[in-house]
Amino acid sequence: MNEGDQHKIPQATAKRLPLYYRFLNNLSNQGKTRVSSKELSEAVKVDSATIRRDFSYFGALGKKGYGYNVNYLLSFFRKTLDQDEITKVTLIGVGNLGTAFLHYNFTKNNNTKIEMAFDHNPGKVGQEVGGVPIYHIDELEERLNHQIPVAILTVPASAAQSIAERIVQAGVEGILNFTPARISVPKHIRVHHIDLSVELQSLVYFLKNYPLKEEEETN
Repeated sequence: MNEGDQHKIPQATAKRLPLYYRFLNNLSNQGKTRVSSKELSEAVKVDSATIRRDFSYFGALGKKGYGYNVNYLLSFFRKTLDQDEITKVTLIGVGNLGTAFLHYNFTKNNNTKIEMAFDHNPGKVGQEVGGVPIYHIDELEERLNHQIPVAILTVPASAAQSIAERIVQAGVEGILNFTPARISVPKHIRVHHIDLSVELQSLVYFLKNYPLKEEEETN
């Protein structure tokens, strides 16, 4: 996707593209050759009208009465999402959550790979988890050296801001922040905040106040 096209696509649509890609990849692995917007809708929990609108930003991807060609869509979104190009990722903070990320196979049906991790615990430094080497946090700038564009932040909240400033100086352009801290970074740096406690509280609230059947009836 060229830079001009990216500016025309709403951010909400862009966030749904990996979801579509994952489902289409599963369909392809099952030998399916075509899929309807209704089937897509039921699988990814996005209404059909939204899916058709999302796809319309990329031109005529399907035919009325036929649906969508799975292999064509898969090829299209693979190119759009740069799935053939692996993006290097670093992880900062090898606690319980960080360790879980390292054990996860990021390269399976994905275009990201954790190359290295950092921690201050001498019992972890020098070890490997999931095949990923763990270095001391003091080596951060030297190891990153403007070679890794994305970082996963799983450090204590009190350390989040200072670490964020260091990794930005070391060339990181995007941060997936799993700490409850709201870090401040330059405008050209993209940060996605994922606060698990807030998400859990939100889920419990919706369970108590918006039963699924009622929510489905209002859609």
